[in-house]
Amino acid sequence: MCLGIPGRVVELGDKKLGIVDVGGVRRQVNMACVQAAPGDWVLVHVGFAMARIDEREAARTLEILRELGDVQRE
Repeated sequence: MCLGIPGRVVELGDKKLGIVDVGGVRRQVNMACVQAAPGDWVLVHVGFAMARIDEREAARTLEILRELGDVQRE
C-alpha cells in the first residue's frame, strides 16, 4: 500500500527539486513528475511529488490522516 501526503510547494530549485511544506516540516522533494509552482499543493510519496492536487482535496486528506492518527492513539 502506498501513502501520499499532501504538501504545499514553498520554492522550486534547479534540477527538478523543490522545497515542500508537509505538516509544518519543510523537505526537499523531487518535482520531476509534476509541473507545480510555489503555493500549489502536491501529493508526496517517498520524496517525490506524484501529482498536483487542489487545496480542498489536500485539506480533506490531511483531516483523514489526523483522524487515523487519533484512532491509533486510542
